[in-house]
Amino acid sequence: MDLRISPEGIKFRDELRAWLDENLERPYTEELLDPKNDEDSLVEVRRNFQRKLNDAGYLGMGWPAEWGGRGATAVEEAILRAELAIADAPQSPNSLGIGLCGPALIHHGTEEQRQRFLPAMLSCDEIWCQGFSEPGAGSDLAGIRTRAEPDGDDFRIHGQKVWTTLGPWSDWIFVLARTDMEDRYGGITFFLMPIDQDGVEMRPLKQISGESEFGEVFFDNALAKREHIVGKLGEGWRIAMTVLGFERGGSTLLPSAEYGRQIDCLVSALRESGDIERSDVREKVGALIVENEVMRAGGLRTLASVAQDLPPGPESSIDKIFWSEFHQRLTDTAIELMGPLGQLEVTSPGARKDMDWMYEYLWSRAGTIYSGSSEIQRNIIAKRVLQMPTK
Repeated sequence: MDLRISPEGIKFRDELRAWLDENLERPYTEELLDPKNDEDSLVEVRRNFQRKLNDAGYLGMGWPAEWGGRGATAVEEAILRAELAIADAPQSPNSLGIGLCGPALIHHGTEEQRQRFLPAMLSCDEIWCQGFSEPGAGSDLAGIRTRAEPDGDDFRIHGQKVWTTLGPWSDWIFVLARTDMEDRYGGITFFLMPIDQDGVEMRPLKQISGESEFGEVFFDNALAKREHIVGKLGEGWRIAMTVLGFERGGSTLLPSAEYGRQIDCLVSALRESGDIERSDVREKVGALIVENEVMRAGGLRTLASVAQDLPPGPESSIDKIFWSEFHQRLTDTAIELMGPLGQLEVTSPGARKDMDWMYEYLWSRAGTIYSGSSEIQRNIIAKRVLQMPTK
């Protein structure tokens, strides 16, 4: 297996870096520091940069060209995500729509659905959020209880979803709901629903980091039109499992790129304080660098498989556990080595302006939960990678 980036990939990377130098006005960290920016205006910063990416052909990388995509390889998409992280570019507010709902429509939707939703998804004229997790069914997605009851040709949705990323700013939500309460896997259907309608209430959830990026959404007799069902009744589980595979393939190089930038910021702070000369500090920082390189190699291994049109497979659960738990070790070490300086918010007087370590520390706690908890990932590895007995 060749883990080196091809000459074509290097050429794409260099072209992208040149584009970012010309089009990224300032790093997103500087946008966070601007006192004029609140959560609403920061979403607009992200929306505007997504439009720039779209105009330049850097969105929907793996989508067919007929739907506004680039028809790019998984390697190019992985390079794109890594370079955006290195440059500290604003993240797309429509990442879930483009990364999950878009592929669901391309592979399973109707022609009318594609024409209606895909262009506005890429242009960010409509922001999408994901209605999968529930208070009693997070990692156990097949345990959802939100139900869809027939109403003539359409359906009425009843239930609750939670951890709805960017829900408070979204226009549409793609929802898994039960059309059969008895069939655990075959009774789930994939619906597209507008949020601005009677029977849908979106409540912001304030997080420990101080943000309200998540929402919880309540459905009380909300209308879901039959024409907005993706696939057929009862195919929601199969479609969800298909599109969740897209969440891993293009992200293989992202964690090591993002955490590499954080390590660079930590080293810079320790050099300024002089603590980098201490042998115990150098040992701890060196361990982080080595782990990050191991993670990058693991990402390249997964990417090499994807580049051969092989699915990421259950082995990608190893990568997920590694990066989510490594981020916690990284932020724990940074807070320990920087002392009180590492506990200041980036907007506080005297705080370093290159990295908000307290925010990263708090946010890293979620990494072992979202996108499949570490416990679920270990079960997958045990059953599907190691072929261990289930009893």
